[in-house]
Formats: sequence, structure tokens, C-alpha cells
Amino acid sequence: MTLLQINYALTIKEFGSMNKAAEHLGISQPTLTSAVHELEKEIGLQIFLRTHKGAVPTAEGEEFLQSAGQLFRQYELVCEKYVDKEMKRKFGVSTQHYTFVVNAFINTVKQFDTLEFDFAIRETQTHKIIEDVGSLKSEIGVLYMSNLNRKLLGRMLDEHDLCFTELTKASAYVYMWHGHPLANEESISLEQLSAYPCLSFEQSGTDGYLFAEEILSENNYPRTIKATDRAAMGELMRSLNGYTLCSGILSGHDGKSDYVVVPYREDTENPNSIMEIGYITKKNSKPSEICQRFIEELKRSLENSTVG
Repeated sequence: MTLLQINYALTIKEFGSMNKAAEHLGISQPTLTSAVHELEKEIGLQIFLRTHKGAVPTAEGEEFLQSAGQLFRQYELVCEKYVDKEMKRKFGVSTQHYTFVVNAFINTVKQFDTLEFDFAIRETQTHKIIEDVGSLKSEIGVLYMSNLNRKLLGRMLDEHDLCFTELTKASAYVYMWHGHPLANEESISLEQLSAYPCLSFEQSGTDGYLFAEEILSENNYPRTIKATDRAAMGELMRSLNGYTLCSGILSGHDGKSDYVVVPYREDTENPNSIMEIGYITKKNSKPSEICQRFIEELKRSLENSTVG
């Protein structure tokens, strides 16, 4: 098994296609296919299923790619530091959809030369945040934990050798555009919201509500719409009077925009809950200089934010 073969396999997973992976790598598809066949033969398992939709990792292949991905990222880090001085250093962040994280990322990038770094910020699904940091695709991830998801996320963090560091706690707020019929209420109950669609960012899996980045995801909402990006979420709020349940933290553009947050009013059947927002990193691993700066900017961004 060689690092080249591992790189080939990781590239196939990234692009989901032999053709696209070969094109990206600058090699022929037969060469790529042969290399992967040799790797599969050596490790004694099938890494990919070839389907009409592309190349999909098998269950055993996914486990192998997770371990191999960590190995390859470590190799890249060593090369960046000791071998190829001209190679751009990489810094990636995977996060739930938080404006304060974007602001912190922007302020961090401003402190470094973009000619020397490849920067990436990935607003993505919760399980992908854990996978990205676990495989070192991103050095740090930002998400929240609560009594509802703590057991599941805690187990996943342990499986990926990750630790969670809390940044702040927050209770539930209703996030909506300023023209919403309920925007001027002092607080809002779930009953009042029943006439409007509850918006959430789409998560994978049958237990998607446990990976939700919106608080109180376990409640029963009669009208629901899922989205995958913030632009669509904003348009749904304006056009359909949709709402989402969040931490109430307004940062940067949020605080100066057309959106407002109103405290969620609990009742006996629908109590409030606490979000513990924090970051995840590899256990027993010292953050890089740029990651330390980013953590400082996260804290500063939260300090400069308003709640409600």
C-alpha cells in the first residue's frame, strides 16, 4: 500500500466518479482503476462499489478511507513543514451555519498572506463536520451539543478521536425576517408558530433530527421545509414567513440585516433547551498558529455579538 494509492482512493471518494477523479489527477481511468484494484487486493476488501451513479464506498471501504485519510493528511502536513517549502499551507474550518464563525474566519484570513495559505470554510451537515475534522480535512469544526444530541455526538467524537470545547451557552430564539407577522412579539410560543413553516438545514440519515443544527428539533412541527444553504433559507423566510429556532446570537451582518430574533416561550409540553456551542479538534493535538488565531477570533466575534 502506497501513499499514491491512498491519494487515488481518497480522490475517487471526493469526486464520486472514476472519470472525474482520473481527470482531476491527470491520469487515465485505466491507470486509476488498476491502482485501486491493486490496493483492494492488497488489503483484502472492496473499497468501492461501481454503480451507474459512480463509485460509492462500501461500509468496509468507508472505514478504511477514514483511517487512510487521517494518514494522508498527516503526510501532507509533514510535507508542508519539512519538505516542500513552496507548498501552500492549508487551513480549513467545517461548521454549522453560524454568521459569527464566518466573521471569525474572515478576520483570521486578514491576518495571513493568502499567497501562502489555502483557506477553506465549509458550512455543512453535522456528521460531515465531525468526519472532516476526524480525517484532518479541516483542522477545526464548530457545532452545538445539547441534552438531546450529546450521547450520539459524544460517541461519534470518541470514534474520530475528537474533543469538544465549549464557547458559549444559549437558549432558544425564533429567527425570522423583520416583516414577519410575529416579529414584534416579546416572546413566541410553538402554538403561535403553527401557521408558519419551520425551516431547517437538511441532515443525512434516518435520525436527522439528532444531527439538526436547530435547537428543539425533537418538537412536532406541522409545517416543515428543509434547505441546504443560507441564501435559500433567507428567501424562504422572506417569501413564506418561515422561521427557524436558533441560539439568538446576532453577529456582523445579521445584526444589521432584515432579520430579527425573538425569545422562544416554552410551555409544559414544549420546554426550552440549552445549546452548548463550541469547537471540535483532534485530541492531544496542539492547534496550529492559524488555528489558535481563529479560536481567538471566535471568542472575540461572540463577545461582539448580541443575543436577541
